[in-house]
Amino acid sequence: MEFNTKHRKLSKNKNSVRIPASTKPRLTKKRIVTRKRKCVCLPENFSVVEFPAIWNELRQNGQLCDGAILCTDNISIDVHRAILSAVSPYFKAIFVNSLKKGEPEERVIFVDVPSYYMNLILDYAYSGTCTVTAENVEYLLPYADQFDVVGVIQLCCQFLLQELRPHNCLGIFKFARCYFCSDLEKKGKLYIRQNFARILKECSEFKSLSYEELEDVLCDDELNVKNEEIVFQAVKTWVEHDLDNRKKYIPSLLSCVRYGHISFKYFKTKILQWQPVIDDAKCQEALYPAVVFLTILDSRPETEADLNDPLARPRIPYEILFAVGGWSAGSPTSFVETYDTRADRWFLSIHMDLSPRAYHGLCTLNNLIYMIGGFDGSDHFNTVRCYDPVANTWHERACMYQARCYVSVVVHDGLIYALGGYNGRTRMSSVERYYPGKNQWEMTTPMNRQRSDASAASLGGKIYIVGGFNGQEVLSSAEMFDPDTRQWSFIRSMISPRSGVSLIAYRECLYALGGFNGYSRLNTGERFCPHRGGEWQEVTEMFSARSNFATVLLDDMIFVIGGFNGTTTIPHVECYDGDTLEWYDAAPMNLTRSALSACVLVGLPNARSFSYLAKAVPAAGADQVHHS
Repeated sequence: MEFNTKHRKLSKNKNSVRIPASTKPRLTKKRIVTRKRKCVCLPENFSVVEFPAIWNELRQNGQLCDGAILCTDNISIDVHRAILSAVSPYFKAIFVNSLKKGEPEERVIFVDVPSYYMNLILDYAYSGTCTVTAENVEYLLPYADQFDVVGVIQLCCQFLLQELRPHNCLGIFKFARCYFCSDLEKKGKLYIRQNFARILKECSEFKSLSYEELEDVLCDDELNVKNEEIVFQAVKTWVEHDLDNRKKYIPSLLSCVRYGHISFKYFKTKILQWQPVIDDAKCQEALYPAVVFLTILDSRPETEADLNDPLARPRIPYEILFAVGGWSAGSPTSFVETYDTRADRWFLSIHMDLSPRAYHGLCTLNNLIYMIGGFDGSDHFNTVRCYDPVANTWHERACMYQARCYVSVVVHDGLIYALGGYNGRTRMSSVERYYPGKNQWEMTTPMNRQRSDASAASLGGKIYIVGGFNGQEVLSSAEMFDPDTRQWSFIRSMISPRSGVSLIAYRECLYALGGFNGYSRLNTGERFCPHRGGEWQEVTEMFSARSNFATVLLDDMIFVIGGFNGTTTIPHVECYDGDTLEWYDAAPMNLTRSALSACVLVGLPNARSFSYLAKAVPAAGADQVHHS
């Protein structure tokens, strides 16, 4: 979907009513906006309005019509003036001749609009809805805006919001701004920042951005980029598209890059060796502070970058990692830590639950965190707690049918599954699932094997569970559940038996990492690709052996967090990059703990409050946590 915003803006000024004779009222060619209107294009409670069916019936049968619209293609459309006036103040003013008091009411209006688009507007006037498509929205929205038909404007904006994709979002953003749809403009701006790396690769309109538009994006703290190399690549791509006319902007655009998050090697080989930098003393001058900063940092390998320096200011993370509960210092804990991947920093949160627990399940659904089952050192829980990270509140949810610690939890198709576990007496094979809309659990088909301390993941429309302990032995077997048939079936067993294992779906494959094989804690991992079949295959070993740890996907990498190494609980965190097939160290947690769980929330509206930028300069009056 491409939008020629320049053309449409000019055309808008021409889409006024055509005046074939002096007897007709003269309407202005251009609507002059004298004050900023409140944007109504994306109301929070938007819903399709149903008008009385008799209105459309009268229209279809041509009954009781008392007016007509003559379109630019010379097609006349009979209308009911009262109905059209009800949805359009523009037409009401013309029909009642409010511009000329005392003159007879108008019955026929000429408009510079093709009949196809006028009929769409009339569809809305008579039925409360109309068909908006990728082919007609670029013209329909300006016509609806011209005639002040708010309902059609809202339908168009809702359609465009749903159609936002990396390849078209820049066009939609400019289109919304052109027609003063500020709500859609804000959504488009946020989408651009959240999906910038893909836009750089997929959107042909990126190279056509103005300097001001590009600078506004690249300087934004909320720009979602895995690394600052992407920001430099954006500058390079944009400049080289029209080097002669754009090279004057290079010094100021280079200042948008946060060099404290770029390796010295990349800086020397890619940025300092970029030909426009070599050729321009102003570019070299602009980069001088970064040269000094990175040279000093490189000469002191054990020193971390000062994140309060503008050159190392971290951006706000788009994804926030939450690590909740676990076993620490010989007892369960209720502590919550959050991880800012842009700053590589962990922060203890004040928003912890009242009751400590370990060996619980954790998952996210609809930007809420669900903590399921667990153990506090004496009691095995069937309770479910729900945390809202926007409101910073904890709430009780419906209890499971059975108490479960060492439970495996997975989200699939909008439902939460709790599989197996230990109830204090026996290892279980039972499975139940939770319907958040109903706040209700139901039992479903049990697994073929009893499993506690196993791990589950969802991939390709199926649910998989691996390993665990059945009360007598550590398991290497694995099973798959088909939610459509509600049947479990065995798949290939893992290479090694594993309890306290973590299973995660990553790049269309299942990764089973770490765990306990009955003799020792493991730093090994293995991968299974269901769509390829075959056997489990070994993957690169982790730095630390661990069991009962947490695993999440963050920045398209696998993060493993904490756990027990056979001797002690550990705070260590490492991440696996599927491109390099290597593990890398990340900052450790503030607490050493095992039997914890973790999850990632994406696109939180209050992400800044969980970021280094908020934690480094705490706001006065910290938010309070609420429990119920």
